[in-house]
Amino acid sequence: MEIDSLTALVLAIPAIPLSLYTCWSDLRGMRIPNGTVLLLAGAFVVLGPFLIPFETYLWRLAQLGVMLVLGILANAGGLVGAGDAKFVAAAAPYIAAGDLRFVLALFTANLLAAFATHRLAKHSDLRRLAPDWESWSRGRDFPMGLALGGTLSLYLLLGIFLGG
Repeated sequence: MEIDSLTALVLAIPAIPLSLYTCWSDLRGMRIPNGTVLLLAGAFVVLGPFLIPFETYLWRLAQLGVMLVLGILANAGGLVGAGDAKFVAAAAPYIAAGDLRFVLALFTANLLAAFATHRLAKHSDLRRLAPDWESWSRGRDFPMGLALGGTLSLYLLLGIFLGG
């Protein structure tokens, strides 16, 4: 992994709670609040200059911009929800460029696990724990925030324990 342990630890302090809130919010109401996304991006903007070289910091902010534009286009094409696109953009600067392939593999595994777990819970007695969650009744829709927030959290946790 290209992210070092200390950087991952400091970034994880705001990012993991915000990511977990994203998971819960998307499960409960099928939406990712703008405030959560803004806090996630803002935490990186504030902490980043103290953790990584300034040139790298600027490239990471560029990642945010690129992913926001791609997310807007994907949303306009009906491929992803607006909240999902905004979360991906806000999470992008947390990812070291050299870890992109790893993060894509981590996201793929996490997406499969999140989808299977959500669908199993939806059709089991576990559903009674949160009977009013909108994600249970949205037909084929899936709360992608569950996989996105989980992926960022796992990436940072792995960075803490395995980082370079």
